[in-house]
Amino acid sequence: MSYSVGQVAAFAGVTVRTLHHYDEIGLLVPGGRSHAGHRRYADADLDRLQQILFYRELGFPLDEVAVLLDDPGVNPVEHLRRQHGLLVERIEQLQRMATAVEHAMEAKKMGIQLTPEEKFEVFGDSDPDQYAEEVEQRWGDTEAYRESQRRTASYTKEDWLRMQAEADGLNERIAALMGTGAAADSPEAMDLAEEHRQQIVRFYYDCTYDIHTCLGEMYVTDERFTATYEAIRPGMAGYLRDAILANAVRNV
Repeated sequence: MSYSVGQVAAFAGVTVRTLHHYDEIGLLVPGGRSHAGHRRYADADLDRLQQILFYRELGFPLDEVAVLLDDPGVNPVEHLRRQHGLLVERIEQLQRMATAVEHAMEAKKMGIQLTPEEKFEVFGDSDPDQYAEEVEQRWGDTEAYRESQRRTASYTKEDWLRMQAEADGLNERIAALMGTGAAADSPEAMDLAEEHRQQIVRFYYDCTYDIHTCLGEMYVTDERFTATYEAIRPGMAGYLRDAILANAVRNV
């Protein structure tokens, strides 16, 4: 049995572009090709990808990963022992940082210039500032975050209401399409996924296809996002993630 690049990307939680890069540098060359020339991955390829991702998670650069997987004379235990020491040191550092943040750092606001009454009118009982500190810690050093901060700082209550209405309308159409039985990789579903990406581009930041697929994965791995979409329609988080991935593959 073999799998397409899109299927493997979904299995492993990586982007299609990442798999293309691994192929180009010879780190993970798919075992076959379709009649149309598209990459096809066998079970052995998936096993190798799992090993690659394991070492990448530990912080190994790609060239070292290639040596570990392809050179029978290399002892991976020594590499792992060294990396283990670095990880322990890093964990201790992060724990100290987290403690300092909890006690000394004031929560950063997301730049939404609304009164408490206006926030409730726009967002209901969902406080947009609740995860502001987490958002900054995770993405504060990215241009996308900075661009989003700049743009949202000037939004009025009417802007937020309009944006919310557009997002709700799109979610309703995605749920309705699911109800028809249309596959997540159907043209209609991919078009809605593209509209979802374009909403982010118009409202917040330049959402590339790589960023969009990462967001799609977050919708199924972060229970807070999953709950939001599942409340609209059961299975919607996974459906939207798959449609986003299919749309990214279509546009590669």
